[in-house]
Amino acid sequence: MKGYFHDLRREALANNYFRRVAETGGKMQVVLMSLAVGEEIGMEVHPDNEQMLLNVAGQGKTILNGEAENFNEGDMVLVRAGVEHNFINVGQEPLKIITLYSPPHHADGTIHKTKAEAEAAEASE
Repeated sequence: MKGYFHDLRREALANNYFRRVAETGGKMQVVLMSLAVGEEIGMEVHPDNEQMLLNVAGQGKTILNGEAENFNEGDMVLVRAGVEHNFINVGQEPLKIITLYSPPHHADGTIHKTKAEAEAAEASE
């Protein structure tokens, strides 16, 4: 059935792409992310989207409006619309994240294998 995941955590752990849209609904979107050691999403602001990020595995750091916090396995962060934010892998293994966007932010089916590929796609939008 579309929209149902038997084990989303397992899918997140198996994901090796920087960004992979797993499912898009009318008002929400599920995205899986994997940040390589030392990699970051990059400082960004979504004026019209709220975002929830769940750390499935790895050690990260968040920056929300200039305030840094640790982002440990099991931690969840709600990024409200208009908040400048960044997520950084500060550990020794990939940082695996499940992200929910509301409303959807990326085109359904989007796959960005690398951060460079994601940046190139965003620059052409």
